[in-house]
Amino acid sequence: MTLQSLPTTPFAGQLPGTSGLRKKVTVFQQPRYLENFVQALFDVLHGEYQLATGQTLVLGGDGRFHNRAAVQTILKMAAARGYARVLLGQGGILSTPAASAVIRRHQASGGIILSASHNPGGPDGDFGIKYNAANGGPAPEKLTQAIYERTQVIERYQISDAADITLDMLGTQQIEDMTVEVIDPVEDHAAVLRSLFDFDAIRALFARGFRLRYDAMWAVGGPYAKAIIEGELGAPAGTVVHAEPLEDFGGLHPDPNPAYAEDLVAHLMAADAPDMGAASDGDADRNMILGRGFLVSPSDSLAVLTAHATQVPGYARGLAGVARSMPTSTAVDRVAKALDIACYETPTGWKFFGNLLDAGKVTLCGEESYGTGSDHVREKDGLWAVLFWLNLVAVTGKSVEELVRGLWRAHGRCVYSRHDYDGIATEKANALMSELRAQLPTLGGTAVAGQPVAWADDFAYTDPVDGSVSQKQGVRVVLEDSSRVVFRLSGTGTEGATLRVYLERHEPDASRHDVPAQEALAPLVALAEAVAHIRQHTGMDAPTVMT
Repeated sequence: MTLQSLPTTPFAGQLPGTSGLRKKVTVFQQPRYLENFVQALFDVLHGEYQLATGQTLVLGGDGRFHNRAAVQTILKMAAARGYARVLLGQGGILSTPAASAVIRRHQASGGIILSASHNPGGPDGDFGIKYNAANGGPAPEKLTQAIYERTQVIERYQISDAADITLDMLGTQQIEDMTVEVIDPVEDHAAVLRSLFDFDAIRALFARGFRLRYDAMWAVGGPYAKAIIEGELGAPAGTVVHAEPLEDFGGLHPDPNPAYAEDLVAHLMAADAPDMGAASDGDADRNMILGRGFLVSPSDSLAVLTAHATQVPGYARGLAGVARSMPTSTAVDRVAKALDIACYETPTGWKFFGNLLDAGKVTLCGEESYGTGSDHVREKDGLWAVLFWLNLVAVTGKSVEELVRGLWRAHGRCVYSRHDYDGIATEKANALMSELRAQLPTLGGTAVAGQPVAWADDFAYTDPVDGSVSQKQGVRVVLEDSSRVVFRLSGTGTEGATLRVYLERHEPDASRHDVPAQEALAPLVALAEAVAHIRQHTGMDAPTVMT
């Protein structure tokens, strides 16, 4: 084995988005593409000529196509960088929340997670890489920006010419002077979850005949759900479906929402539906919850968990506070006000919750994009959310639907929907947002599509912990009755741009709680078109996806 220093030239566009660098697999398969990014990461972390002496790196991914090849490359580069040890999930597998748990429990210096989250997989699908810091959370913006800047000037990368290691066998192996420890990918995460929830109560729930259908969507959440829900909690075999992680997710889109988890929705809407449904995404950090014949919005899910948190052992002492991303509905704000705890509004991206969690300012946090989590790790956590719901059903004796309707009775229903316009030419999407921003100074006090606008702005966030400022995080148009329309461009796609339009209307009248969301939100849809001219800019008559 020898260490090599090989020449390279920069690739344009290696700028990480909200959750790392995501591109098509074919882009990552280009010679030197992955190597350049990893070298830039190591150069920023350790200085251009410094070794990672004595440090431990965590490594794993969601098992999508190219995961195993990328793992071998990163291991050889980590050895060249002088890492003392790498903790590698067996088979190259680690869910995103599990990777965070491993980093924290083993006090690693950080971790590399290979995932494009909920994006499609396979040879023609997407791939991604991101770095999580020593707290277990995604790299902050200042670090990702520094990595990008380094990718634009990189001239060489270092790598060992060692043979590939065996990824599927537990135990230790060597690359140069670095120890690679292949670990059980479930063990550390399961230990954390076991410390939070009343497993005895959940076991008793299943023993009474409670029926759950957990759809792992042929993704990495399957082994975790099988081990814990069926293995430890005694749910019947077959409770977890589509449980084997496949490199192409079975040709499906592993995004747990009603548009893509059609099979799960069909089962929960059937006459013989189970009591509860759940799904997780490609890297198992997102979740969708359903009751029998009843869909739960992620915004409502966060609010329900907040309202009942003290009934779960890990949160029995109460919550320090809660946080939500700005586009997420204000349902949790209303619960937090009733509980007299702080509620923080952040930009989209889990990294913005990290400082609040580390500072002890919040305990629970969530995003409308089917992500919820707490201070047990520094990522959203799909399995955690499912266990939280199971724990609440077990101890309250209420169904999923009854818990949500109880929230609506107490605080009103925040009727909510997200409309996605995918694959827009980037220049057209930018033009739409530029024209929208130009209107902001004059929108307040006017009526648009018959709706009285109270105020409008471009959301900016000042971190209450470190004082950092994030600008242009989404345009908000707020009506006099507190209804909202939010516009932002997503940073999670790999082709063109995605415009997300978020619609929210608070409905205190219980007699109107069952009005279909799209019907209740129709006036806001008209406002969105009138103010942003979406059809004109995109050429699209309707959203690609509505959730």
